[in-house]
Amino acid sequence: MSWTEIVIEIDRAHAEALSDALMEAGALSVSVEDADEGTEAEQPLFGEPGMEPAEAAWERSRVVALADVDADHAVLVAEAAAAVGLAQPPAYSLRPVEEQDWVRLTQAQFDPIHIGTNIWVVPSWHDAPDPNGLVLELDPGLAFGTGSHPTTRLCMEWLERHAPETLSVLDYGCGSGILAMVAKKLGAARVIGVDIDPQAIESARYNSERNQCEIDYYLPEQFGTIAQQERFDIVVANILSSPLKLLAPMLSARVAGGGALVLSGVLVRQADEVAAAYAPFIDLSVAGEHEGWVVLAGRAAGTR
Repeated sequence: MSWTEIVIEIDRAHAEALSDALMEAGALSVSVEDADEGTEAEQPLFGEPGMEPAEAAWERSRVVALADVDADHAVLVAEAAAAVGLAQPPAYSLRPVEEQDWVRLTQAQFDPIHIGTNIWVVPSWHDAPDPNGLVLELDPGLAFGTGSHPTTRLCMEWLERHAPETLSVLDYGCGSGILAMVAKKLGAARVIGVDIDPQAIESARYNSERNQCEIDYYLPEQFGTIAQQERFDIVVANILSSPLKLLAPMLSARVAGGGALVLSGVLVRQADEVAAAYAPFIDLSVAGEHEGWVVLAGRAAGTR
């Protein structure tokens, strides 16, 4: 089957509405790009977490709609333009889309990821570069966490340096379950993962079964009921600074005496304010930094 891309350059005010209208008119998919990409006028759209723009569009946007090669492209554009109140259809160009093996093309973008000293995150269609390493078979998916993001990497490296052999570990905000699985493969005796997203819980359970890791996963309300006031030798939370600050009393209370609290999802400029939120409970300091992100770690008073 062949397709055609309909390429329309339009102002910021109409980009989002036109995209929706093109889908309604029969486009198979629509994307929006910066029309000034590659020039001096190119501008970033998304900044740091929590600083996203209210409108996902550039001053001069390029709307790219995918349609069947045999579709009436002029009618499709005209219908979309009328739907958003444009006086006349905008100018557009057509680009042919060649038939390709999209599955293989997508898979080619994801190679094994080497983390720390001995950890490998390997997609299912690859062989492990070092079968004797700590290998996690993990495909990119909807749940956050393949090891490619600096915050995930920082937490994995911390766990490798402080192997939780025979210890209990809580992964709060577990996403794909990658940190919970690393802890289990490093010898943790008991591992629990918690996430607010039911889809993440489902993904984490699937990944853990595939990697032969015995881990219990819960939504927060289930965790509060089942684990009640259970405390853990290591509590790791890779979320973002705002929820981490709100969760300070709860997460700190889950750390056993002498146990470690490990936090990431924190930008360098946010480290002091996150540490201050935990100061009444546990003294945290920067234990690693990568690409503008940090991991904070500290130990609770008392002994295990």
